[in-house]
Amino acid sequence: MLMTQRRQAQRGLSGMLVIAVLVVLGGLTTYSVGLVTSVHSGYARELSFSRARQAAQAGADWGRFRISNGAAPVCAATQSINTLPGALLPYTVTVRCTLVASVNEAPAAAPINVYQISASACNVPLAGACPNAVASADYVEYQATVRAER
Repeated sequence: MLMTQRRQAQRGLSGMLVIAVLVVLGGLTTYSVGLVTSVHSGYARELSFSRARQAAQAGADWGRFRISNGAAPVCAATQSINTLPGALLPYTVTVRCTLVASVNEAPAAAPINVYQISASACNVPLAGACPNAVASADYVEYQATVRAER
């Protein structure tokens, strides 16, 4: 009779060990899924920011090109670009150009105009332009400013 009591006690102990192991594995699984999710969302935010930075730099370069090559009009006040190639396709760039200074170096020489080009890129434009004052959780914006002269 002593033998049957020991067998019953061992069955209960092994069941509790199995439950404890399952609880620990469930906790580790939950932690792992949370860790992978946070790493993935951080990577996605960094990738979006990098693309916005590239789009803003492209807009600033476009404005500088228009000034240096004398395209008409030389410095358009504001213009939005919605057709960027490749991975930059979901981004809109709004380029703003202002005349900062006009300098005459010699009495008979033509003046040298200095322009400031500000390019704002975002992934959720408001009315086709950036920046968007009503930002959502996945909104990304970057602004690049350069100067050019002609």
